[in-house]
Amino acid sequence: MPLPRPLLIAAPLALLALPLAAQMPTQAPGKPDRARVAAGTYKLDPHHTLIGWHVDHLGFSDYFGVFGDASGTLVLDPKNPAAAKVEVTIPVSKVLTASAGLNEHLLRAGKDGAKPDFFGANPADAKFVSTAVRPARDGISATIVGNLTLNGVTKPVTIAARFYGAGNSPMGGKATVGFSGKATILRSQWGIAGALPFVGDKVVLDIAAPFEKQ
Repeated sequence: MPLPRPLLIAAPLALLALPLAAQMPTQAPGKPDRARVAAGTYKLDPHHTLIGWHVDHLGFSDYFGVFGDASGTLVLDPKNPAAAKVEVTIPVSKVLTASAGLNEHLLRAGKDGAKPDFFGANPADAKFVSTAVRPARDGISATIVGNLTLNGVTKPVTIAARFYGAGNSPMGGKATVGFSGKATILRSQWGIAGALPFVGDKVVLDIAAPFEKQ
């Protein structure tokens, strides 16, 4: 009895898929294993880096949005983590929330030459440059101290960082190391004071940052 036409088509496709399935990794390539970290200069992966921000909105909600497409470098020696250096540039003009109206407001110019409520039109990129790295005793956490330039103002910021994982990326095979981080700033210190005090001054930053070895 001949096979139905759909099965005749599906059978060769299934055979073709078998070698591809055999090549796929069976587990995540990155692991929180410090022995996997290689010394060298790394470049931030802009496609998988996010800087999330949270701010109190009218006392009703913890509103949040993200910055993406960041760029930067990390110089790292796992035998001397205190000597690490990191620089990250964040395109403020690409700030994103779930509200199109708020996206527009964040990048709106001030009226009649007045100061904008938030970032204003065509804002300059933000930049963080580390000045010191203080590893914790657990070997996976560190305090990163540096300067954040935002809205034309430069002030110190402290990031609580944590090693997330390392390994070779299946997309290009490069050695990759990833970190998570958290920091808290007062936006008014950078001259971003729109809607205070109804929208909170304190902004919590959540950072997910993978770096690829060069």
